[in-house]
Amino acid sequence: MARVTAKADTGSDAQQASRAIGREIDLRTSPHQRTTVTVDVIMRNVVLALLPVCAFAVYNFGLSALALIVVTTVVAVATEHLFCKLSGRASTVGDWSAVITGILLALTLPPAFPLWMAVVAAVVAIGIGKAFFGGLGYNPMNPALVGRAFAQAAFTLPMTTWTPALVPGRFAGFIPSTLTIPFLEPVSNSEWLARSVPDAFTGATPLALMKFDQIPTDSMQLLIGTVSGSTGETAALLILVCGLYLVFRKMMNWRIPVSILLTAGLLSGIFHQLNPEIYPDPWFTLFSGGLMLGAVFMASDMVGSPETRLGVWVYGALIGALVIIIRFFGGLNEGVMYAILFGNAAAPLISRVTQPRKYGAVKKRSTAQ
Repeated sequence: MARVTAKADTGSDAQQASRAIGREIDLRTSPHQRTTVTVDVIMRNVVLALLPVCAFAVYNFGLSALALIVVTTVVAVATEHLFCKLSGRASTVGDWSAVITGILLALTLPPAFPLWMAVVAAVVAIGIGKAFFGGLGYNPMNPALVGRAFAQAAFTLPMTTWTPALVPGRFAGFIPSTLTIPFLEPVSNSEWLARSVPDAFTGATPLALMKFDQIPTDSMQLLIGTVSGSTGETAALLILVCGLYLVFRKMMNWRIPVSILLTAGLLSGIFHQLNPEIYPDPWFTLFSGGLMLGAVFMASDMVGSPETRLGVWVYGALIGALVIIIRFFGGLNEGVMYAILFGNAAAPLISRVTQPRKYGAVKKRSTAQ
């Protein structure tokens, strides 16, 4: 900001008016519009929106889910503080972004995931996914998904081991594998499951049952969330309602989740019409797996998404299409994580090619003869 005091050296009318008024003129650069909504305010509201999802996860899976959420969140905050100190910068834990990373990471992990592995995943999420790039605002990809991608590669078996929801006694003790000793093979949950839920399919996720066994799951169960899956991905309706809170507070770009869900639903409907025995209907696609959680709370990350109005629609359509491609034609039954990470990587290019033309600008013409 530059501050200029008007003086009447030439005797012009404007200068005489300035002298008569007797005040200074402030010259400021844009933007001129101010708002009280800061980064930490937005982040606190995102945490607030995630709390009902966390509460339902604990209700669904018991003490193991609670421990998982607490551990990843505490470790994520501690890791961010440590990296700030090592780099000689003031601690940024007060902006609440590390809390969001820890919560989202826990919600994407299986509820029986060993806690020591969750610690490693949280350190990777903050360290590699965020701090190595310079902190909040510089990370090209969603840090929570970076941590989950690492866990998927490093701890394959625990990442594909599921437990059913609403198991009796879930508040009386932990799922056995939760307290596995570090660097040892995770404790098997088979005997615990056999005593609690004798049904052989209750540990499998709806996506796995549909993809590999063509066993559908009731849409109402998927909507409410009383099914197997990652800790916080099952309650589609609750996630949608919590996302609407952020939309109404104008703290989320609604175009991104709408674009993702519309694209995934439309493509799923087309394939379902072609072969309904193999490909699920759109409602199953939208309510199952991590699509709702990813579309609402992860793909909408302001840092990893495009900046232009058209770009966010393209970005969302790309993610929705990749989810369907991976789910229907890939070896995995879930593809939300990889789709969003790919979308994050493509976001700068999407922003570049979808920039609106400047007012009054003329398209350059080739000078070649």
